[in-house]
Amino acid sequence: MKKILIIGGGAMGSAFSIPCLDNNHKVFITEPYSQRFIKNLSSKNKFHSALKINLPKKLKFKKYSNELFYEKYDLVVIALSLTGIEFIASELKKFKLKSPILVLTKGLKYEKRNKKILTISQTLLKNFPKLNLSVLKGPCLAKELARKCQTSVIIANKNIQIAKLLGKMISTKYYLIEYSKDVVGVEICSAIKNIYSMIIGSGISLNKSSSLFQKSLSEMKYITKRLKGKEDTVLSLAGVGDLYVSAAGGRNSKMGNYLGQGFTFQKAKKKFMANDTVEGEQLVREIAPFILKKFNSKKIPLMFQMIRSILKNKKFLI
Repeated sequence: MKKILIIGGGAMGSAFSIPCLDNNHKVFITEPYSQRFIKNLSSKNKFHSALKINLPKKLKFKKYSNELFYEKYDLVVIALSLTGIEFIASELKKFKLKSPILVLTKGLKYEKRNKKILTISQTLLKNFPKLNLSVLKGPCLAKELARKCQTSVIIANKNIQIAKLLGKMISTKYYLIEYSKDVVGVEICSAIKNIYSMIIGSGISLNKSSSLFQKSLSEMKYITKRLKGKEDTVLSLAGVGDLYVSAAGGRNSKMGNYLGQGFTFQKAKKKFMANDTVEGEQLVREIAPFILKKFNSKKIPLMFQMIRSILKNKKFLI
């Protein structure tokens, strides 16, 4: 039995607790800022309002506090939103945590000062270089994992043996793990697929969406290689696997569909998705300054068109 702490009580962090509990580990979960999820997790029946299920009673909720980091854990899982990464980075540095870290968060950060794009792991390691850090990505819908639907993901660590030790700790018959040394490539693919799922969703017809899918993979290979990842990673679970799930359904693909119908981003957001977070839009706004300055538009025309569509509120024309 291992002792696991999950930081982030949203849909993915809570769903991730289920295979951990099925492996008979002692699992604790905490939520730093969402009152909604704090209420869900601390309630008697543990009904999770995002997952629409009652979480196992064996899952123990702990109020977020400094005292958490004075305990020893066999694994600490970061399942916060992108906005929470800087916060948790400073916390980990402050308490000099020695436990292995597994990052579920997807996204990229643009560092204005040095004018470069950082992955989540690079952002965390910048603050605390000695972290024992791995990342977990792939085509995983939280609601399906919570219901124990077969799910395959990939753990990346430059030391593949550490990745395999973590995989052994959390894998089940329904939660299947693959491994990679390409941490950067895995993180880049898992982030930019949100933008490309919007692009594929704009196709309207299957014929056009299929063509956009192929072109998206080509652009993802180019971007991944330019940002020091491996091209082959685009064909892994973190790339084509995650892209398929996002393009088949979800908020990004849904927004893409409205763009394909001729709506501008702002109009579609206001009329159809006013209360929805569109991760692809957030990522575009984050990395656009770097992409527009450092990349050739002829190499990644789909990406440039989506940036134009969102930043200038122009119709998406492909």
